[in-house]
Amino acid sequence: MPPAKELVADKGYDSKALREWLQERGTTAVIPPRKNRKVQYDYDKAIYKQRNIIERMFCRLKDWRRIATRFDRNVKNFFAAITLAATVIWWL
Repeated sequence: MPPAKELVADKGYDSKALREWLQERGTTAVIPPRKNRKVQYDYDKAIYKQRNIIERMFCRLKDWRRIATRFDRNVKNFFAAITLAATVIWWL
């Protein structure tokens, strides 16, 4: 897959090595810096605020026990369960 345009992550992923690797790939890091970091990096706050949409989606998927516990060990079955759950969530 081609590299993503942006990578959105929380403060736990704030490391110089990760930022350098992303920059080599041509990906913009949208990671807020930790408070104790000496060099405070800039990040796009508007994009970071949209991160909650993705987190809410994962929380809704984890309401399905089969997905949360990774009941299906076969990748095709697991993906089918995610697809079914996403369809039901979208429908409701």
